[in-house]
Amino acid sequence: MEEKIETIKEWLGTGSINIFGLPMSGKDTQGIKLAETLGAKFLSSGLIIRAMEKETKNNFSKTGALIPTNLFYEWVLPYFERPDLFKYPLILSSIGRWHGEEDQVMSIAAGAGHEIKAAIILNISEADVERRFDQAKILDDRGTREDDKNLEIFKTRIQEFHDKTLPVIQHYNSLGLLIDVNGDQSREAVFNEIVEKLYQKALKSHV
Repeated sequence: MEEKIETIKEWLGTGSINIFGLPMSGKDTQGIKLAETLGAKFLSSGLIIRAMEKETKNNFSKTGALIPTNLFYEWVLPYFERPDLFKYPLILSSIGRWHGEEDQVMSIAAGAGHEIKAAIILNISEADVERRFDQAKILDDRGTREDDKNLEIFKTRIQEFHDKTLPVIQHYNSLGLLIDVNGDQSREAVFNEIVEKLYQKALKSHV
């Protein structure tokens, strides 16, 4: 494993890896662990947006819909150019979820020295999404997030993924950047698959 991690680090440099998936697919969980493993910084569009909504006393995402693109550009994209992140690779959790945002995200990231070198899709079934939603309500382990407790809001988030984010993922696929990971596994198995597939991608970059 250590040899694979070092190979991935060398290939990634100060680049970025963008992780996508349905709600509760484990994007933040896997992203945080991957960032810790690679010595990278973790950026989540959801965390940034919720922090900005609190700061500006707005709640654009309360319905489960994605925030307007202009706000996404204003609130999220400046993080790529932060001086404290300059020397680090970045692990991104769904940065640029709305089709049409991905080109701007890739351009800004590359210009800041954080070229997006891979996009990961954590594939989970709709049945697993529903199971995780029910478990989260029972365990009450998602904090105060209304969008993880209200079924109608949660369904809107799923529909937004299908309507707006799937085309983003397809675009990354057309560029040869997409890595498909089975998210219907244990957390450890998902992480191991991510590492293995990043390792294989890193090896191919040297061919």
